[in-house]
Amino acid sequence: MAQTEVKDLLNAGVHFGHLTRKWNPNMAPYIYMERNGIHIINLYKTAAKIEEAQEALKKIAASGRKILFVATKKQAKDIVADKAKNVNMPYITERWPGGMLTNFVTIRKAVKKMAAIDRMKKDGTFETLSKKERLQVDRLRAKLEKNLGSITDMSRLPGALFVVDIKREHIAIKEARKLKIPIFAMVDTNSDPREVEYVIPANDDASKSIEKILTLVSDAVAEGLQQRKQEKEAESKGETQEEAPKAEAPRAETAAAEVPVAKEKAPKAKEAPAEKADTEEKATEE
Repeated sequence: MAQTEVKDLLNAGVHFGHLTRKWNPNMAPYIYMERNGIHIINLYKTAAKIEEAQEALKKIAASGRKILFVATKKQAKDIVADKAKNVNMPYITERWPGGMLTNFVTIRKAVKKMAAIDRMKKDGTFETLSKKERLQVDRLRAKLEKNLGSITDMSRLPGALFVVDIKREHIAIKEARKLKIPIFAMVDTNSDPREVEYVIPANDDASKSIEKILTLVSDAVAEGLQQRKQEKEAESKGETQEEAPKAEAPRAETAAAEVPVAKEKAPKAKEAPAEKADTEEKATEE
């Protein structure tokens, strides 16, 4: 796992916070100083928090659970979508669908509806519809794709959430907290860090800062996935090695079964001299 360099964070502008009048007092432990009316974030604490988050995310990815990335602000959309796709994780970059987590069953029904429309197009049912109906179905499919297309593979609740700007994504935060899903987030100086389990104090407005943090985070997730793949390969090799001795076991059983047969024949060989002795005694008596 790549070590977080403070110099790289500085070059990416991760240290710039909000105006001092907009600050949240709970962010005080992560603020280094004030300059020109702007709070400066302590990058040494940011680096430590990034490493802590990386370890936790790596474990979640290695366990096989999904991490849902959430960022609907303009400067973060494309970056989050790109990084999440690279590690094959679900993401939300459009409007957060209300009840996405707390009413997950309904969301899954919408995803299934999208899959049903795709099947209609494949089996030819779509062509039997009128022109107006086809247009309505296409519009519905486009709307579902826009809002839910990135979570089609998410068959159960995610193992964690990664959020950019917790003030903007407050609905997602509330739903995750209600279901006790761990939250990882980039938290700026105007936000309350108490709402998040894994705080990464950072500038959540600049695209360079967002890209830098997301790169470090996605690398940790990729390592977790690689670790899981290696463990599976090791398990499959172990199973094949166990099958080989089992195949040889019947031979040992047959060999063991043959031993008593040899022992049973031995007493007959001993009886023969006794019979000869009886005939010799009869001969002497006569």
